[in-house]
Amino acid sequence: MNLKQFLAGITAALIAAGALSCAAPERDTVELGYVEWACATAGTNVAKAVIQERLGYDTEIISVSAAAMWTAVAAGDVDAINCAWLETTHGHYLEEVRDRVIDLGPNLEGTRIGLVVPDYVDIDSIEELKASAERFGNEIIGIDPGAGIMSATEEAIETYELDEFTLVEGSGATMAGALSDAVNNNEWVVVTGWTPHWKFGEWDLKYLEDPRGIYGGEEYIHTIVRQGLEEDMPEVYNFLDNFFWTPDDLHTVMAWNEEVGADPYETAVRWINENSDVVDQWLQ
Repeated sequence: MNLKQFLAGITAALIAAGALSCAAPERDTVELGYVEWACATAGTNVAKAVIQERLGYDTEIISVSAAAMWTAVAAGDVDAINCAWLETTHGHYLEEVRDRVIDLGPNLEGTRIGLVVPDYVDIDSIEELKASAERFGNEIIGIDPGAGIMSATEEAIETYELDEFTLVEGSGATMAGALSDAVNNNEWVVVTGWTPHWKFGEWDLKYLEDPRGIYGGEEYIHTIVRQGLEEDMPEVYNFLDNFFWTPDDLHTVMAWNEEVGADPYETAVRWINENSDVVDQWLQ
Protein backbone atom coordinates (compact mmCIF):
# COMPACT_ATOMS: atom_id res chain seq x y z
CA MET A 1 0.00 0.00 0.00
CA ASN A 2 1.42 3.39 -0.99
CA LEU A 3 1.16 6.59 1.05
CA LYS A 4 -1.74 7.94 -1.05
CA GLN A 5 -3.78 4.79 -0.48
CA PHE A 6 -2.92 4.82 3.24
CA LEU A 7 -4.06 8.45 3.70
CA ALA A 8 -7.24 7.81 1.70
CA GLY A 9 -8.03 4.89 3.98
CA ILE A 10 -7.47 6.96 7.13
CA THR A 11 -9.69 9.78 5.75
CA ALA A 12 -12.49 7.35 4.89
CA ALA A 13 -12.34 5.85 8.37
CA LEU A 14 -12.52 9.27 10.02
CA ILE A 15 -15.49 10.29 7.87
CA ALA A 16 -17.29 7.05 8.73
CA ALA A 17 -16.62 7.68 12.42
CA GLY A 18 -17.99 11.22 12.13
CA ALA A 19 -14.67 12.90 12.89
CA LEU A 20 -14.50 14.53 9.47
CA SER A 21 -17.12 15.75 7.06
CA CYS A 22 -16.76 15.95 3.30
CA ALA A 23 -18.86 19.12 3.23
CA ALA A 24 -20.50 21.59 5.53
CA PRO A 25 -23.90 20.37 6.73
CA GLU A 26 -26.80 21.55 4.59
CA ARG A 27 -30.21 22.58 5.81
CA ASP A 28 -33.19 20.72 4.47
CA THR A 29 -34.79 22.05 1.30
CA VAL A 30 -38.33 23.36 1.57
CA GLU A 31 -40.60 22.38 -1.32
CA LEU A 32 -43.72 24.36 -2.18
CA GLY A 33 -46.34 23.27 -4.70
CA TYR A 34 -48.46 25.63 -6.79
CA VAL A 35 -50.58 25.98 -9.92
CA GLU A 36 -49.41 28.49 -12.52
CA TRP A 37 -52.17 31.01 -11.91
CA ALA A 38 -51.09 34.62 -11.58
CA CYS A 39 -52.15 34.81 -7.94
CA ALA A 40 -50.57 31.47 -7.04
CA THR A 41 -47.31 32.35 -8.79
CA ALA A 42 -47.13 35.63 -6.86
CA GLY A 43 -48.01 34.18 -3.46
CA THR A 44 -45.80 31.12 -3.77
CA ASN A 45 -42.77 33.15 -4.79
CA VAL A 46 -43.29 35.53 -1.87
CA ALA A 47 -43.35 32.53 0.47
CA LYS A 48 -40.21 31.19 -1.18
CA ALA A 49 -38.47 34.55 -0.82
CA VAL A 50 -39.25 34.76 2.90
CA ILE A 51 -38.20 31.17 3.60
CA GLN A 52 -35.01 31.48 1.55
CA GLU A 53 -33.92 35.07 2.18
CA ARG A 54 -35.05 35.48 5.80
CA LEU A 55 -35.04 31.94 7.23
CA GLY A 56 -32.07 30.60 5.25
CA TYR A 57 -33.61 27.43 3.84
CA ASP A 58 -33.04 26.42 0.24
CA THR A 59 -36.50 26.47 -1.30
CA GLU A 60 -37.90 24.92 -4.45
CA ILE A 61 -41.28 25.65 -5.99
CA ILE A 62 -42.95 23.01 -8.11
CA SER A 63 -45.62 23.83 -10.71
CA VAL A 64 -48.26 21.11 -11.09
CA SER A 65 -51.97 20.72 -11.78
CA ALA A 66 -54.41 21.47 -8.97
CA ALA A 67 -55.16 17.79 -8.41
CA ALA A 68 -51.46 16.86 -8.32
CA MET A 69 -50.73 19.75 -5.95
CA TRP A 70 -53.19 18.43 -3.37
CA THR A 71 -52.01 14.85 -3.81
CA ALA A 72 -48.41 15.91 -3.33
CA VAL A 73 -48.97 17.74 -0.03
CA ALA A 74 -51.12 14.88 1.29
CA ALA A 75 -48.36 12.39 0.44
CA GLY A 76 -45.66 14.60 1.98
CA ASP A 77 -43.94 15.06 -1.39
CA VAL A 78 -44.16 18.83 -0.95
CA ASP A 79 -44.10 20.66 2.35
CA ALA A 80 -46.85 23.18 1.72
CA ILE A 81 -49.16 24.99 -0.66
CA ASN A 82 -50.42 28.51 -0.04
CA CYS A 83 -52.85 28.76 -2.96
CA ALA A 84 -55.75 26.55 -1.85
CA TRP A 85 -59.07 28.16 -2.83
CA LEU A 86 -61.80 27.23 -0.35
CA GLU A 87 -64.56 26.46 0.19
CA THR A 88 -65.79 25.99 -3.39
CA THR A 89 -62.94 25.87 -5.90
CA HIS A 90 -60.73 23.30 -4.14
CA GLY A 91 -63.29 22.00 -1.67
CA HIS A 92 -63.54 18.56 -3.28
CA TYR A 93 -59.75 18.15 -3.16
CA LEU A 94 -59.69 18.99 0.54
CA GLU A 95 -62.41 16.45 1.29
CA GLU A 96 -60.31 13.70 -0.30
CA VAL A 97 -57.20 14.41 1.82
CA ARG A 98 -58.52 16.19 4.91
CA ASP A 99 -57.15 13.55 7.32
CA ARG A 100 -53.66 13.70 5.75
CA VAL A 101 -52.98 17.45 5.69
CA ILE A 102 -53.07 20.40 8.08
CA ASP A 103 -55.16 23.43 7.13
CA LEU A 104 -53.55 26.56 8.59
CA GLY A 105 -56.52 28.68 7.57
CA PRO A 106 -56.84 31.68 5.25
CA ASN A 107 -53.85 33.71 4.11
CA LEU A 108 -56.05 36.02 2.03
CA GLU A 109 -59.72 36.98 2.26
CA GLY A 110 -62.10 38.54 -0.26
CA THR A 111 -61.77 36.23 -3.26
CA ARG A 112 -64.42 34.88 -5.60
CA ILE A 113 -64.84 32.88 -8.80
CA GLY A 114 -67.35 32.93 -11.65
CA LEU A 115 -67.91 33.73 -15.30
CA VAL A 116 -66.51 37.07 -16.43
CA VAL A 117 -67.26 39.25 -19.45
CA PRO A 118 -66.07 42.68 -20.61
CA ASP A 119 -68.15 45.50 -19.18
CA TYR A 120 -69.45 46.45 -22.66
CA VAL A 121 -71.23 43.08 -23.01
CA ASP A 122 -74.89 43.92 -22.41
CA ILE A 123 -75.94 40.89 -20.43
CA ASP A 124 -75.58 40.61 -16.67
CA SER A 125 -76.49 37.03 -15.72
CA ILE A 126 -75.45 33.50 -16.61
CA GLU A 127 -79.12 32.89 -17.36
CA GLU A 128 -78.79 35.24 -20.34
CA LEU A 129 -75.88 33.38 -21.93
CA LYS A 130 -78.05 30.83 -23.75
CA ALA A 131 -79.82 33.41 -25.91
CA SER A 132 -76.48 35.00 -26.87
CA ALA A 133 -74.42 31.86 -27.52
CA GLU A 134 -73.51 32.80 -31.10
CA ARG A 135 -72.19 36.20 -30.07
CA PHE A 136 -69.76 34.39 -27.76
CA GLY A 137 -68.73 31.98 -30.50
CA ASN A 138 -70.44 29.20 -28.53
CA GLU A 139 -67.41 29.04 -26.23
CA ILE A 140 -66.58 29.64 -22.60
CA ILE A 141 -62.81 30.17 -22.37
CA GLY A 142 -61.42 28.18 -19.45
CA ILE A 143 -58.09 27.32 -17.88
CA ASP A 144 -56.35 24.04 -16.97
CA PRO A 145 -58.78 21.10 -16.78
CA GLY A 146 -57.89 20.13 -13.21
CA ALA A 147 -58.91 23.50 -11.76
CA GLY A 148 -61.92 23.60 -9.49
CA ILE A 149 -63.40 26.50 -11.45
CA MET A 150 -63.54 24.22 -14.48
CA SER A 151 -65.57 21.64 -12.57
CA ALA A 152 -67.88 24.40 -11.36
CA THR A 153 -68.28 25.67 -14.94
CA GLU A 154 -69.16 22.20 -16.19
CA GLU A 155 -71.86 22.14 -13.50
CA ALA A 156 -73.01 25.61 -14.56
CA ILE A 157 -73.34 24.49 -18.19
CA GLU A 158 -75.54 21.61 -17.08
CA THR A 159 -77.57 23.56 -14.52
CA TYR A 160 -78.24 26.55 -16.77
CA GLU A 161 -78.75 24.25 -19.81
CA LEU A 162 -76.02 25.90 -21.84
CA ASP A 163 -75.80 23.01 -24.31
CA GLU A 164 -74.77 25.38 -27.09
CA PHE A 165 -71.49 26.16 -25.30
CA THR A 166 -68.17 24.32 -25.29
CA LEU A 167 -65.87 24.80 -22.31
CA VAL A 168 -62.42 25.41 -23.83
CA GLU A 169 -59.51 24.02 -21.79
CA GLY A 170 -56.22 25.88 -21.65
CA SER A 171 -54.29 27.81 -19.01
CA GLY A 172 -54.45 31.09 -17.17
CA ALA A 173 -52.25 32.60 -19.86
CA THR A 174 -54.37 31.40 -22.78
CA MET A 175 -57.52 32.61 -21.05
CA ALA A 176 -56.01 36.07 -20.56
CA GLY A 177 -54.80 36.07 -24.17
CA ALA A 178 -58.27 35.29 -25.50
CA LEU A 179 -59.72 38.01 -23.28
CA SER A 180 -57.15 40.53 -24.49
CA ASP A 181 -57.82 39.76 -28.15
CA ALA A 182 -61.57 40.10 -27.67
CA VAL A 183 -61.34 43.40 -25.78
CA ASN A 184 -58.96 44.87 -28.35
CA ASN A 185 -61.51 44.06 -31.06
CA ASN A 186 -64.58 44.99 -28.99
CA GLU A 187 -65.86 41.42 -29.32
CA TRP A 188 -67.99 39.42 -26.92
CA VAL A 189 -66.16 36.82 -24.85
CA VAL A 190 -66.90 34.93 -21.63
CA VAL A 191 -64.09 33.47 -19.53
CA THR A 192 -63.64 31.66 -16.25
CA GLY A 193 -62.50 34.32 -13.81
CA TRP A 194 -61.38 34.79 -10.25
CA THR A 195 -60.47 37.60 -7.91
CA PRO A 196 -57.74 38.58 -7.24
CA HIS A 197 -56.36 38.65 -10.78
CA TRP A 198 -54.43 41.31 -12.66
CA LYS A 199 -56.96 41.31 -15.53
CA PHE A 200 -59.40 43.35 -13.43
CA GLY A 201 -56.84 46.14 -13.29
CA GLU A 202 -56.12 45.88 -17.01
CA TRP A 203 -59.68 45.94 -18.42
CA ASP A 204 -63.20 46.91 -17.37
CA LEU A 205 -64.78 43.56 -16.56
CA LYS A 206 -67.76 42.22 -14.64
CA TYR A 207 -68.93 38.94 -13.17
CA LEU A 208 -72.14 37.50 -14.55
CA GLU A 209 -74.72 37.05 -11.82
CA ASP A 210 -75.10 33.45 -10.68
CA PRO A 211 -78.65 33.19 -9.27
CA ARG A 212 -78.37 29.42 -8.74
CA GLY A 213 -75.21 29.74 -6.67
CA ILE A 214 -73.04 27.34 -8.68
CA TYR A 215 -69.86 29.31 -7.98
CA GLY A 216 -70.58 29.88 -4.30
CA GLY A 217 -69.99 33.14 -2.50
CA GLU A 218 -66.86 34.77 -1.16
CA GLU A 219 -63.87 32.44 -1.07
CA TYR A 220 -60.61 32.39 0.86
CA ILE A 221 -57.09 31.37 -0.10
CA HIS A 222 -55.73 28.93 2.50
CA THR A 223 -52.30 27.59 3.42
CA ILE A 224 -52.12 23.79 3.62
CA VAL A 225 -49.08 21.94 4.97
CA ARG A 226 -48.01 18.33 5.23
CA GLN A 227 -48.24 16.42 8.47
CA GLY A 228 -45.01 16.57 10.47
CA LEU A 229 -43.84 19.93 9.11
CA GLU A 230 -44.15 21.62 12.50
CA GLU A 231 -41.80 19.07 14.08
CA ASP A 232 -39.36 18.95 11.14
CA MET A 233 -39.13 22.68 10.34
CA PRO A 234 -40.70 24.73 13.16
CA GLU A 235 -39.49 28.07 11.76
CA VAL A 236 -41.04 27.37 8.38
CA TYR A 237 -44.27 26.14 9.95
CA ASN A 238 -44.49 29.26 12.15
CA PHE A 239 -44.04 31.56 9.16
CA LEU A 240 -46.64 29.73 7.07
CA ASP A 241 -49.05 29.77 10.01
CA ASN A 242 -48.62 33.55 10.35
CA PHE A 243 -48.61 34.33 6.62
CA PHE A 244 -51.56 36.63 5.86
CA TRP A 245 -51.78 39.53 3.45
CA THR A 246 -54.32 41.72 1.69
CA PRO A 247 -55.70 41.71 -1.87
CA ASP A 248 -53.87 45.02 -2.43
CA ASP A 249 -50.57 43.34 -1.47
CA LEU A 250 -51.22 40.52 -3.91
CA HIS A 251 -52.37 42.87 -6.67
CA THR A 252 -49.11 44.80 -6.33
CA VAL A 253 -46.98 41.68 -6.81
CA MET A 254 -49.12 40.44 -9.71
CA ALA A 255 -48.88 43.82 -11.44
CA TRP A 256 -45.09 43.81 -11.10
CA ASN A 257 -45.04 40.31 -12.56
CA GLU A 258 -46.81 41.58 -15.69
CA GLU A 259 -44.04 44.06 -16.44
CA VAL A 260 -41.85 43.21 -19.42
CA GLY A 261 -38.94 40.98 -18.39
CA ALA A 262 -40.22 40.50 -14.84
CA ASP A 263 -38.95 37.50 -12.87
CA PRO A 264 -41.48 36.32 -10.25
CA TYR A 265 -38.83 35.52 -7.66
CA GLU A 266 -37.02 38.85 -8.07
CA THR A 267 -40.41 40.56 -7.82
CA ALA A 268 -41.13 38.67 -4.59
CA VAL A 269 -37.77 39.67 -3.11
CA ARG A 270 -38.51 43.29 -4.03
CA TRP A 271 -41.87 43.09 -2.26
CA ILE A 272 -40.53 41.56 0.97
CA ASN A 273 -37.73 44.15 1.06
CA GLU A 274 -40.23 47.00 0.64
CA ASN A 275 -42.60 45.49 3.22
CA SER A 276 -40.19 44.31 5.89
CA ASP A 277 -42.56 45.35 8.68
CA VAL A 278 -45.18 42.91 7.39
CA VAL A 279 -42.62 40.14 6.98
CA ASP A 280 -41.33 40.76 10.50
CA GLN A 281 -44.84 40.12 11.82
CA TRP A 282 -45.01 36.84 9.88
CA LEU A 283 -41.76 35.72 11.50
CA GLN A 284 -42.67 36.50 15.12
